[in-house]
Amino acid sequence: MPKLSYKESGVDIEEGNKFIEAIKPIIRTTFTKDFKSNIGSFSGLFPIPKGYKEPYLVSATDGVGTKLKIAKMMNRLDTIGIDLVAMNVNDLITCGARPLFFLDYIATSKISSYKTSEIVKGIAEGCRQSGCVLLGGETAEMPGLYKNDDFDIAGFVVGIVDKNNIIDGTEIIDGDHIIGLQSSGLHSNGYSLIRNLLFKKLKFKPGDKPKPLRTSLGKELLKPTKIYVNVINQIIKKHHVKGIAHITGGGLVDNIPRILPDKCKAVINTSSWSKLPIYRLIENTGLIDKHELLRTFNCGIGMVIIVDKNKSEKLINSLRLLNQNSYLVGEIHARRPNDKKVEFIN
Repeated sequence: MPKLSYKESGVDIEEGNKFIEAIKPIIRTTFTKDFKSNIGSFSGLFPIPKGYKEPYLVSATDGVGTKLKIAKMMNRLDTIGIDLVAMNVNDLITCGARPLFFLDYIATSKISSYKTSEIVKGIAEGCRQSGCVLLGGETAEMPGLYKNDDFDIAGFVVGIVDKNNIIDGTEIIDGDHIIGLQSSGLHSNGYSLIRNLLFKKLKFKPGDKPKPLRTSLGKELLKPTKIYVNVINQIIKKHHVKGIAHITGGGLVDNIPRILPDKCKAVINTSSWSKLPIYRLIENTGLIDKHELLRTFNCGIGMVIIVDKNKSEKLINSLRLLNQNSYLVGEIHARRPNDKKVEFIN
């Protein structure tokens, strides 16, 4: 009986080693002057930054979901890494933390040093935008679990915040204003519904350019998730922010309540911000009702900031100077026992 090998069983160690060598210079682009690491070691070491009186470490983990299907369909893998970092760091910064380092996990049916390096290029770009180090990661080749070049990616970020600077929503009161920060598009949520709607039901192709889109459908759906780290970090240095919500899975319906005290509810005016073309396209199909839209997608608002009503105008002006489109989208009201945590008006 002939001898068996790992390679014949579907796992190519040499290709994996080739991939590691290919990404070393990419990873180094995320290093800061105060950070050094031996790439390829079993673990990553990161020093606790100085200047914190009572530092709290903050962590978050997330993936990209079925947006990966669009990337595979378009044969473009250099943007989904940005999405991966964005989904993690945008969660992390809601408590006032700044990201320190990021770890990635890539699982695939077969390692291709080129394709997998494209993913890491995006991850490195996301880390550079976030000011955090790509500290390490893991790539798993599992041909018995993943088939036909399928793959998945996940990430993990660690950040830091001083105890006195933690933003947790406890100061939110009746009358506060809700500021919405514009998204870059769909970000990385609702893609199972999007694929079902646009490709299965309506039979669109990735190269189609249905109105009112200004680009092809495939390119629109691959727009990277906006990373809000720099904007939020600068805002919280100058303004007293009471609450921040990342509008991710669950949309405006489920994410805003996560930062509200029980005695408060959010009243959102859905006509207070400009609709992005992709949302006009979805809405114009007439196949998804308004509540489903608001609970599945960010609907053009990627992040929400809650501040005192007398401070909202200054905050919006500061955001404008940072080239961040923003809108006064609603107010905080007192909540009665049977009230919903979020109400929508037109």
